[in-house]
Amino acid sequence: MGKIAFVFAGQGAQAPGMGKAFFEASEAAANVFRAADEVRPGTSVQCFDGTEEELQETKNTQPCLYTVEMAIAAAVSEKGLKAEMTAGFSLGELSALTYAGVMDLETGLGAVRKRAELMQQAALDHDTSMAAVIKLTNEKIEELCAGYEHVYPVNFNCPGQTSVSGDAQEMLAFAEKVKEAGGRAKVLKVNGAFHSPYMSKAAEGFKEVLTGLPAFHEPSVTVYSNYTGLPYTEDVIQTLTSQIDNPVKWEMIVRHMIADGADTFVELGPGKTLTGLIKRIDPDVRLFNVSVPEDLDLLIQSL
Repeated sequence: MGKIAFVFAGQGAQAPGMGKAFFEASEAAANVFRAADEVRPGTSVQCFDGTEEELQETKNTQPCLYTVEMAIAAAVSEKGLKAEMTAGFSLGELSALTYAGVMDLETGLGAVRKRAELMQQAALDHDTSMAAVIKLTNEKIEELCAGYEHVYPVNFNCPGQTSVSGDAQEMLAFAEKVKEAGGRAKVLKVNGAFHSPYMSKAAEGFKEVLTGLPAFHEPSVTVYSNYTGLPYTEDVIQTLTSQIDNPVKWEMIVRHMIADGADTFVELGPGKTLTGLIKRIDPDVRLFNVSVPEDLDLLIQSL
């Protein structure tokens, strides 16, 4: 049998009511929410009762989504299920690092909170947007982006899907070029040009935040980096800093995880974004989603 990999999504996966069922069903999950409320009061209420608009604000999205992912991971661990490797998409990389024991929950949430504030401020400094481009190759998208001064390919998700960040007005023109080339650009539920040079100021600020944290621990399982697409080495601070204003190499990550033995991927958190991408990268691997307790029951039966 191959290895089990846990994966954690980033912004866009959030949904009103997320995590509430686990809070009610799992003591381990409830403890995570209680701890989060100590670090960031009101986090649980925002997760359970926040509106879609409220949860879409980066300063709320990131700490809430991180908390829910950590709560579900705790509930899964409570049942004795463990991963042998892990990765997360953008924000989800901090969830993966926390799962692997590189930082504790309180440190992680504090870092996420600052990251969210820095990224939201960087987003407010410019009129920008993001879109997922489908039906075109990475090479074609890079070629189209090169025709604009402030449009960048930023998330290499899976074959036939790449996310692009850029100036809002240039993005409108870019979307027309995508259409002419036979593709489609779908606007994403985020409020900034993430993983692009527009985030360089946020990256600088986040490096200062990380430098002031307690020393990081060695990961208990292999963690894969958005920035390199490879397993983490010892330089956690520089790797996490570079992640903010550089592309996410998700397809590369998944292919490396499969090459390293992963044949079962479990997405912990709301939504099915990552398992959808992984299916397009390799349809032969086993895929599971755990967003409510019933999903966890099904996972246990299947494994």
